[in-house]
Amino acid sequence: MGAIPTQRETVSRAPSRASGAPARRGADRRTVTHATLGGGPLAPGAARGLVRAALAEWARLGLPGAESLPDRLTDDAMVVVSELVTNAVVHAGTDVELACRLEAPEEGEQEEGAEGAGVALVVEVSDHHPSRAPRDGGAELPYDIPEYGRGLRLVSVLSEAWGVTYRTGTKTVWARLPAEGVTHDDDIEAYAGPHALGHGLRDAEILAPEPQRGARDQEWLNHGALSFLAEASDLLAGQLDEDLVAALTGQLLVPRLADWCAVWLEDESMGRGSGSSVSWGDGSGGGGGPRLARVWHSSEDRIEELRRALEKDPPRTPDTTRTGPVPVPWPGEALGGCGETGAALAYRLVAGGRPLGTLVIGRAGMIRFPDEVTGLVEDLSRRVALAIGAARQYARQATISRILQRGLLPGAVAEIPGVSSALVYEPCDKGGPSGDFYDLFPAGDGRWCFAVGDVQGKGPEAAVVIGLARPWLRLLAREGYRVGDVLDRLNQLLLDDATETADAAARALVAAEGRSAVPAVLSAGSAVVPAAVRPGEGPQTRFLSLLYGELVPFDGGVRCTLASAGHPLPLVLRAGGEVRTVAEPQTLLGVVEDETYTSESFELRPGDSLLCVTDGVTERRCGPRQFDDGDGLASALAGCAGLSAQLIAERIRRLVHEFGEKPPEDDLALLVLQT
Repeated sequence: MGAIPTQRETVSRAPSRASGAPARRGADRRTVTHATLGGGPLAPGAARGLVRAALAEWARLGLPGAESLPDRLTDDAMVVVSELVTNAVVHAGTDVELACRLEAPEEGEQEEGAEGAGVALVVEVSDHHPSRAPRDGGAELPYDIPEYGRGLRLVSVLSEAWGVTYRTGTKTVWARLPAEGVTHDDDIEAYAGPHALGHGLRDAEILAPEPQRGARDQEWLNHGALSFLAEASDLLAGQLDEDLVAALTGQLLVPRLADWCAVWLEDESMGRGSGSSVSWGDGSGGGGGPRLARVWHSSEDRIEELRRALEKDPPRTPDTTRTGPVPVPWPGEALGGCGETGAALAYRLVAGGRPLGTLVIGRAGMIRFPDEVTGLVEDLSRRVALAIGAARQYARQATISRILQRGLLPGAVAEIPGVSSALVYEPCDKGGPSGDFYDLFPAGDGRWCFAVGDVQGKGPEAAVVIGLARPWLRLLAREGYRVGDVLDRLNQLLLDDATETADAAARALVAAEGRSAVPAVLSAGSAVVPAAVRPGEGPQTRFLSLLYGELVPFDGGVRCTLASAGHPLPLVLRAGGEVRTVAEPQTLLGVVEDETYTSESFELRPGDSLLCVTDGVTERRCGPRQFDDGDGLASALAGCAGLSAQLIAERIRRLVHEFGEKPPEDDLALLVLQT
């Protein structure tokens, strides 16, 4: 990111002394951070986390200007970053470049005794849609909205200077936040526009949730609205269910800003034409129309009556993706009858150019909402839309993960004559594919095979390895290959697949470099890496630890042959209470070319139990200690003498959970086979 542009290059609005934000000489390069964020609903939260972490790190290191930053500067930065990134995501829809730097005066420039004087935090947010205005100011604005930006009012209030820079293919909005704060003649005027002052305390009285709160609510409008939006952003961003987002929206708005509100949610497949040209249906979610997800009223005894009225005659909104307020009819008798009227506004909920629903608010006994309220609710509606988009993205991912997980694990484990089995399988991440897997299946000719494995990593990359390993295990076993031979061939299969993946990634990288400079994306560690090798798409080393065995029942017991490839060794609990380790440790699968694996055979007599686990059991931590330290797992198994397979599995699971104060941080799988 280059230096902040000069006034000549910039369209700027500076509410106080500065008219531009040129970079200061001597700025410490250590107090600079930047990243590229995907243009999705999670970008504002990621940006806030990045800036908060950077400020904390600079303060910890005692870098120039960061030694005594006030908490207020961090709060202001969270609001500004959230506004600018949200604005870019909603109106541009491209990747977002975030840059943040701390500027401190050179030695001798700071006034004596003025702590933090001259120190400023500069925030730059760039997108790659340079044709759009910061807030679509060229279109006709409904409901008497001031013609300059809405979200940028917050930036104007908190900044000593801000501006907009246009370069080829890039548009940047920047703001400078002074550590000592900014004093405006009237904060609410900067936020709500020239109409706000004329309303005075009358607006505060309209907004009061209780009688005689005018002065207190005017103070809230002047100063609390900014923190309200920031806190609402954090509250909404943490929700992973769209109906809960709708419910929280009602509680945020009522009674502070409205007497009642309603939220409709619509399927994204309805597209842009989801306004007046689409039948809203009966509010039940059927018929392909928007679904009335939430109705809230300051008087709870009116909620159901209001819901029925809105379901019967829902408001119509224009066929547009604009997010500004649109007047809608008052719902009449549902709100008291006897000629009582009020003002009602509808806001389209749009994220990334996609309509997600509609928010409607109402206030009784007034002709129109004051301008500061319409602007504040519109800013909140943008955050609601982003939260709904994030919740839907999570729901889609969770659905895909559940379907994928079902395909990666057996639908049922086989029943073996003379053997009882028990299984515990607990993925750590409920929203994504686990790295652990298991199988127990018939292999023909009186043989049954079992496997317990653990793939390096989790998520889609782990799913790819499991999707390769489990079908091949079954195929090789049913073809009659011995235990060691199965591992030999599976090892070579993983190595060949990794080589092919690396070759494909290398070819893609060379092709991208030949065309142009490779665009950058934000990786998990906040480092910038080429887009051609995004995480999960490039050459990934696919390690697999596996315990694989074969069972052959005979009169008086079961003959077991097994091998361990980099996996926790299995334990046998004899009927008399003796515990011993079986199998020898060998190399992980997918690491060494032409590795030869060996197996070990033994007999399980009546009452004997075989315990197979993943490292989520053995490496369960409590401070510096692990569950298997000092043969902890063997000791736990020895205490299970005389128990059934199911009770052994449940007891080991309980002991693992009770070992640490916090929930397990790794996937957990264990299999018990008992003759």
